[in-house]
Amino acid sequence: MTDSIRNITRTNISRRRALAGLGAGASLVAMPWIARAADDTIRIGFPTPLTGPFAAEAKDQVKSAELAVKQFNDKGGINGRKIELLVRDDKLNGGEAATRTLELIEKDKVHAVVGSLSSAVQLAVNEVTRARGVIYVSISQSDTINEVKDFSKYTFHEALNPHMTAGAVARHSFKKGAKVAHLVADYAYGHEMLRGFKRAQAEIGAETVGEILHPFGAADYSTFMPRLRSMRPDFLCISNFGRDQANSIKQAVDFGLKQQAKIVVPVILHNQRLAVGPEVFEGVVGGANYYWGLESQLPSAKAFNDAYRAAHGGAIPTDYGAYGYTGLSSLLMAMQVAGGTDTDKVIASLEALKYDVAKGPQSYRKCDHQSVQSVLVLESQKKADMKSDADLFKVVANEPASEKALRGCTELGFPA
Repeated sequence: MTDSIRNITRTNISRRRALAGLGAGASLVAMPWIARAADDTIRIGFPTPLTGPFAAEAKDQVKSAELAVKQFNDKGGINGRKIELLVRDDKLNGGEAATRTLELIEKDKVHAVVGSLSSAVQLAVNEVTRARGVIYVSISQSDTINEVKDFSKYTFHEALNPHMTAGAVARHSFKKGAKVAHLVADYAYGHEMLRGFKRAQAEIGAETVGEILHPFGAADYSTFMPRLRSMRPDFLCISNFGRDQANSIKQAVDFGLKQQAKIVVPVILHNQRLAVGPEVFEGVVGGANYYWGLESQLPSAKAFNDAYRAAHGGAIPTDYGAYGYTGLSSLLMAMQVAGGTDTDKVIASLEALKYDVAKGPQSYRKCDHQSVQSVLVLESQKKADMKSDADLFKVVANEPASEKALRGCTELGFPA
């Protein structure tokens, strides 16, 4: 087991150690942190993995979050109070994330926290914020954070979750009787995506013909490819993230698996598609929270894209970058309605919030604070079909926001 995978799979241990060490002498009873700012600045903590294999997506999160903050500040802030974004590198490590989050709360006196990218690391952040009574808006995919054991009234999940993305991809790809093989990253994200795919497969009537787990951060997938070919699947589901996605798809193509099976992924990543080019990703189907091409259909997407282009020399926002914008925007909108940073008032505002800042209508479900939102299914374009360098994908489906796409509240452990 590599050091990287130990960091992620042992998050529960490291985050509890960090809490014990840095929280010595401080009560862990969930209550609003009372030693907040003496000045008028509203501070938002933003932990994300600026270093490591998810760094490209994390840096995009920061750019879009900064845009949201700038837009609010340009309009006078929140009741005249300017907003400051405090970005910290969580290094894709649960203990580091807990440490940085505690520092943000205790030293920097933040009023709320938004961020994280790893499904496991966000749980470390959530454990700290709920213990300190600080609002946390997670912008990383996770099913676990919605469940009773990790939920608190301070916890809001603005990102999609694996049940939503894997389910949407399966519904628009698989057919009854299809044979599906799975290559899965061996940590929380991969396991949750696999569960989402298998649940959707059962409803459709597709059959799993094999599952292979690979270590996080693997560079070589060659030993897995002959085994996957021997399964003779109709679909190859690759459930991993960041550079793992680009490397594994490239090697699957090199071994001829694209000729044998349709490759699908639960989340198709803008940056990884750029990293290896159109030929490798051609025809690959995956889910997404956002695609800049929505601007032809949605005024909010066009407004977001135009603002981002103006701020970044004509560049377009990416999928995971958009989470930084929607997550920050929802929090700041709620603060505006609440008239400030009073924790209970902001929570009430978030629970009642109806917002459309980039991708159509969104709202937070009351029981688990999951953002109910649309889910895109995208297919990577052939180079010959691309109208520009940014024309990476075509939209196969855009499932509208619906609670029917979520696991039920009682299944998550909440009372009926």
